[in-house]
This record gives sequence, structure tokens and C-alpha cells, in this order.
Amino acid sequence: MTKFMLIILSFGLYSPFLWAQAEAGDAQPSFLVQSVPFLGMFFVFYFLIMRPQIKKTKTHQEFLQSIKKGDRVLTSSGIFGTIEGLNDKYVTLAIADDVNIRVLKTHVSHPIKEGKDV
Repeated sequence: MTKFMLIILSFGLYSPFLWAQAEAGDAQPSFLVQSVPFLGMFFVFYFLIMRPQIKKTKTHQEFLQSIKKGDRVLTSSGIFGTIEGLNDKYVTLAIADDVNIRVLKTHVSHPIKEGKDV
């Protein structure tokens, strides 16, 4: 992936030199030559920012679909609990004896594996 990024960046860095080599007078660089730096920036932006975020969102959605009653989870606010009930929008967590809270399902961050201290 780094070779690909270097190639794209090199086109962006060398495009001014391509413009300088254009014929003298009113000759303008072609649209393709002018668009290379922007295309390079788009590909870098996509592969470094957008694609990892899309993957992270997809794995979180898969996790939310797979949770069930009795799973131990951690919320995004740092509350540990055991799932006592859930529906499409909310999850009821037991955080202590006779203490249940209801949180949005999307705020359940990740599962807690048994036998591991966090």
C-alpha cells in the first residue's frame, strides 16, 4: 500500500514540472494533468481515513447484532454490565445487585471476555 501511495504522491509532486514543460504562450495544461493532484489527495484521504472508519463501523454493527442476554459488555461511557434485556434500540444492563440501567444499544462498546481483567 505504501508503494501505491508513493506513486500517487509523486504524480502530485511532479505535476508542476509537467506544467512547466508545456509549450510557451497561452498553452494550458490538459485537464488530466490538472486533476492528478486532486485525484491523489482523494485516494490518500479514502485509504487513510474513510476506509478504516467504514470497517470499524461495520464490525461494530456486526457486534451489536450478535449480542444477547447474559453477555458482559462495556459501554462507551465506561460502565461494565451484564445484559439483562434488549430490544432494537435499548439495552438493559445489570451493573450491581438490583441495579439495572437502560442505555442505547449503539453505546455498547465491546464485549468483556470471561477471565480477563480490564
